[in-house]
Amino acid sequence: MCEGQKAIVWFSEVNKNDIPLVGGKGANLGEMINANIPVPPGFIVTAPTYFDFIEQAKIMDKIRELLEPLDVNDSKRLQQTAAEVRQIILDAPMPPEIAKGIKEAYIEMGRGLVAVRSSATAEDLPEASFAGQQSTYLNIEGDDEVVAAVQKCWASLFEARAIFYREQQGFDHFKVGLAVPVQKMVQAETSGIIFTLEPVSSDTSKIAIEAGYGLGEAIVSGSVTPDTYLVDKDGLRICSKEIGKQEWKFVRNVEGKGSEINIKVPLSSTEQAEQKLADDEIIKLAEIAKRIEEHYQFPQDIEWAEENNEFFIVQSRPVTTIKAKGEIEAAPEITAPVLLSGAPASPGIAFGAVKIVPDASQIDRVKEGNVLVAEMTTPDFVPAMKRAAAIVTDRGGRTAHAAIVSRELGVPCIVGTGQATSILTDGQVITVDGSKGKIYEGKVAEGKVAGAVTGPKEKIKTRTRVYVNLAQPDLVDRVAKRDVDGVGLLRAEFIVAQIGEHPNYMLSQNRGQEFVDKLAEGITTFAKAFNPRPVVYRTNDFKTNEYRALKGGKNYEAEEENPMLGYRGASRYITDIDVFKLELAAIKKVRQDYSNLWVMIPFVRTVDELAGTVKIMESEGLKRSEDFKIWMMVEVPSNFILMEKFLEVGIDGISIGSNDLTQLILGIDRDNEKLADTFDERNEAVLIALERAIKVSKSMGVTSSICGQAPSVYPELTQKLVEWGIVSVSVSPDMIDTTREIIAKAEEKLKING
Repeated sequence: MCEGQKAIVWFSEVNKNDIPLVGGKGANLGEMINANIPVPPGFIVTAPTYFDFIEQAKIMDKIRELLEPLDVNDSKRLQQTAAEVRQIILDAPMPPEIAKGIKEAYIEMGRGLVAVRSSATAEDLPEASFAGQQSTYLNIEGDDEVVAAVQKCWASLFEARAIFYREQQGFDHFKVGLAVPVQKMVQAETSGIIFTLEPVSSDTSKIAIEAGYGLGEAIVSGSVTPDTYLVDKDGLRICSKEIGKQEWKFVRNVEGKGSEINIKVPLSSTEQAEQKLADDEIIKLAEIAKRIEEHYQFPQDIEWAEENNEFFIVQSRPVTTIKAKGEIEAAPEITAPVLLSGAPASPGIAFGAVKIVPDASQIDRVKEGNVLVAEMTTPDFVPAMKRAAAIVTDRGGRTAHAAIVSRELGVPCIVGTGQATSILTDGQVITVDGSKGKIYEGKVAEGKVAGAVTGPKEKIKTRTRVYVNLAQPDLVDRVAKRDVDGVGLLRAEFIVAQIGEHPNYMLSQNRGQEFVDKLAEGITTFAKAFNPRPVVYRTNDFKTNEYRALKGGKNYEAEEENPMLGYRGASRYITDIDVFKLELAAIKKVRQDYSNLWVMIPFVRTVDELAGTVKIMESEGLKRSEDFKIWMMVEVPSNFILMEKFLEVGIDGISIGSNDLTQLILGIDRDNEKLADTFDERNEAVLIALERAIKVSKSMGVTSSICGQAPSVYPELTQKLVEWGIVSVSVSPDMIDTTREIIAKAEEKLKING
């Protein structure tokens, strides 16, 4: 491990930007702790510690030999190979200094029962999750037992489902790290999941809460059918309640008999039928969920637990299955007799032959176009779920594994039927209506109407262009099919994080070209999908704390008190020129095939910084031309104050980073909950800056854009932007159609023709 690199960090020491160090789950736990969300305390064994373990154990070559020839679509061989790799990791000796650090942290937190969770550096990302790829161990107690559980988590990085997932997503097995959060255990009397939107219809005005008795693993996995409560977000009013029949609960084995740490306990007939949460508890949970969504400014998938009448949040991640208005085709009305009913979990209609799968070891039975029927699904079912035309389960709610993954895949799904595996038979042809939760005998609907992207029936024409903000490659093809004019903000940071190594570290090993090739490969995914529409790539804006989290980063990055205002953006490009040239080389490589790739320079503090950056780009053969545009982010007050001077340097466009600009104009940490009400892009000072930036750009023949949620959230602000002459807005994928509608209304009001 690099000198100064921490093997253990506490939740309070990290935030949402620390995914390379502590993985998605760990980063979000730290973020919530620092936002005063009720999260049980704990520490994290960092991802670099996992890499250090692999290196010291000298097992990398053995693992590589097993994985390189593997065909992940061969389900049986995949499971055999995965088991062999995990055993190699479990058999490797734990380095004494790593074990010592884990034990000391466990002692410092007061020992006792803990949850030991996996947190991969390629999970819980805004556009894909495929939750549950790695393992979690509950109610672990004892110094040696915690160390052993950490090693088991590391081994679970090579579960069959995780290997398959990485291959499908294009992640390098040996670049994805695994951090391990160790968290005080909540002995949940009730637990469940919250979506801060209705998960099937993506109605953002609702909060969906699922609740059951006992530990939450039963609900997450879909092993039981929970209660479902729907709460109106505005006013926090309960809209509906569906009481699930829960036959058993998952609890700690207090008697300690046998090898089972956690056991199933049957529930009485009265308990099975009763409402799991009182109405006032439902509202209290909804209030917490709303706070979390407001903090992240994005719909959240939240796991919660309740002990002694106190609610705790044990995980939050972005919802990855949001469907925009008009994105789901209206399902045809079916009048045939209903064979079976359940909870609608993923919209759409499909038909096919039933394949009942009692266990994940038999997923190879599911062929392309079959209807997968199971008691419940686990992450090990994912390869078969990708082949299935539809999915039906006996158990589970709308936030169970089967439901979440089906929505990500765009496959119709019904959960909680209670008896699908006993009523349906292998080979029987059925039609599944995932929108209404009904199953019909035979083929009673033509074709397949799944929850795939189809776009609005009629495209709305606007003069103002609508671009999309993207970072991860997982949904590129789907988003590219939308009514969107291009990518207005392609963030470099995710691609660099996946490379996983500090560029200077790679240069020191004469591996600069490797960095160039990997970065170019990542950018190409976006440029290819959107070609010929423009893709505006924002050059890397990692801050020092984020660079330090990369392998070798500690050797090149200083610790800063406030990285947000530290060594970042254009300041780096004119100082660390060799690294900037690597990025420019990657851009040039992509542009050999895709001339729709443009460049945007972030966080430019001075006119000289912009001039110096443009000069370096020109020296590397990236000069402005008819098909190559250079934009500048406007997010520092000096940008709009000296707008004319910045534009005179010679650029083609600006894009207003409204979040950072508002933060710096008002002097507000945008993540500070106490100041949340004051943080508002409609503040007079911010509006003056926006108006000046747009009008000066227009007068000098320079394109103006804005990236952020403000145009989608505040229609009155959008009308002002259009009135001032903004050329485009760039929003997250879930807001494309909504934003287009808002812009159309603003243009109509201003008598602007599309």
